[in-house]
Amino acid sequence: MSGSEKPETSNFQAEYARRSDYCEIFEKNVERLYLLAFLLTANHEEAEQCFAMTLADAFKEQVVFKEWTLAWVKRCLIKNAIQIVFLASTRSAKRDLWSARQHETERYRAIDAVTTLPSLDRFVFVMSVVERHSTWECSILLGCSMSKVVETRMRALRRLPELGEISSGVGSPIARLQQATA
Repeated sequence: MSGSEKPETSNFQAEYARRSDYCEIFEKNVERLYLLAFLLTANHEEAEQCFAMTLADAFKEQVVFKEWTLAWVKRCLIKNAIQIVFLASTRSAKRDLWSARQHETERYRAIDAVTTLPSLDRFVFVMSVVERHSTWECSILLGCSMSKVVETRMRALRRLPELGEISSGVGSPIARLQQATA
């Protein structure tokens, strides 16, 4: 390659997310993001608070690559849920059902089963199994050791079949939760 030739990568310029990109992410994923907030908080009022905090954080125009916007929003939502559930001194801790109409679908039973887990178990389960974060990522966000994350995940997975007869196969409620928040 001569000195005047530049590699193709030199023309690459990263595109950062704009406010309109965040708006589009929230518009297209409002139900998924709210479900994620609810699974983490197990409470509609706190899920709404978490969702609103995440929306406000996004509109501060964070410097995020456009392609990473959804992942950034989900991570921010998880961090806000951690703040609400573990750090707030005025937490209500009241568990809500997903729907007042008590639909008897597997998905609703799975959501309600997850929300019966203790807070740490629920966070580890949702983050590692539903959202597929690594053990290392979970330990960093939750401020605990990787061995604690592994132990907690195993405890949650053992407890869930007792709560709602939830399996982890392809067509299982867990797989549906993963698809619903993807």
